[in-house]
Amino acid sequence: MSQYILINRVNVQNANAVAGFTWGFPSITHFIGFGHNLSRKLSKSNFSNFKISGCSVISHENHVHSYQGNRFTQSKNPAYLMSDVKKIIDGKAPSIIEEGKLNMTVSLLIGFDGFLGNQANIFIEWLKKQCLMQRLAGGTILDIDSIQVFDITDKNKFYLLKRKLLPGFALMDRSIDLAQYHELNLADNSDAELLDSWLDFAALKQKARPKSNLISKHLNMQVKSASILDRVLHDWITHLERIPYDLNVPTSVIKYFETLEKNKSTKAVLEQWQHYLQPTDKSSADWEYLPKPSSGYLVPIMTGYKAISQVYDNIDIENTRDSRTPVCFVEAIHSIGEWQGVNNFRNAEDIASSLWHYEHKEHWYLCKQHSTNQSDTLDEFDSTIITEILDLS
Repeated sequence: MSQYILINRVNVQNANAVAGFTWGFPSITHFIGFGHNLSRKLSKSNFSNFKISGCSVISHENHVHSYQGNRFTQSKNPAYLMSDVKKIIDGKAPSIIEEGKLNMTVSLLIGFDGFLGNQANIFIEWLKKQCLMQRLAGGTILDIDSIQVFDITDKNKFYLLKRKLLPGFALMDRSIDLAQYHELNLADNSDAELLDSWLDFAALKQKARPKSNLISKHLNMQVKSASILDRVLHDWITHLERIPYDLNVPTSVIKYFETLEKNKSTKAVLEQWQHYLQPTDKSSADWEYLPKPSSGYLVPIMTGYKAISQVYDNIDIENTRDSRTPVCFVEAIHSIGEWQGVNNFRNAEDIASSLWHYEHKEHWYLCKQHSTNQSDTLDEFDSTIITEILDLS
């Protein structure tokens, strides 16, 4: 597919920022659902000979509704704010702090198959009207900057499309990184859980490193006075750059401190050195963020659903959205994504691989990307560990 519809700079208010265990951006299922709804309307319109499929999400700006940093308030009950407690005592209702919502500006890139000819303007006008009538991730679409159709077999059109998307970040699938990392964990520990591997990507983890400022200052001063070789300082700096902290201190540094005479001027640095080698619960420390298992702007994402029940007749389940569609209970599937700068798109293949598609088989509804080195069939997809991206049922 070489033609794409660019729905540029969609301004959305009060979109859903909660997706499974994740918070901060809508699930990819929202965007694929938006495109799927458009395709259903398209099939019933005067443009039924056109086909659209897939959806790439490019984020330009987003602002999450939040009362306070490091807090997530979903409900006014129970009231934990002092002002709300007083309101309840007085018989009044507590304040409503609506969170789990965000305002965002995104661009959507949707695959297009068809020849527009002299229908281009009419089709774009119809499409914009349909988009404005829909919701995106539960939010209200306030404005769309423009809608254009690009055929990127023309290099100039590819670069024009790329410029339209800048500055922006495309959401890319990195489930393969999770699968490979989990396999490494299984090699080290046969009881390793996939959830733990996922949390290594999702969580911000810190580890303490004993204070070493006096050690670094001392070694720098000794190098300046030519009392030690530059190699000792270089080995020490290299050791500090390794995260997380470990006790594999360079031999050259250990030998230097073994020969350092203890006196009034070296007492403090030697004490810090002992705490660095043999830290205790009383040792002063600096906290360092641990790197993610893979490089890139990696984020936890929700990528679909897995059935946890049989399919029921609509009449057997209360409070359904309509009175006809069969009902099945599901739980969220989680994986890993990467926000990749659009400036990294080098050719048409990069654009094609950024499109998300949905696939369904048995109890699974999965959203995934089709890359040039990845099979488009679920059979091959299911043959790897990625099939069980995060089965929490």
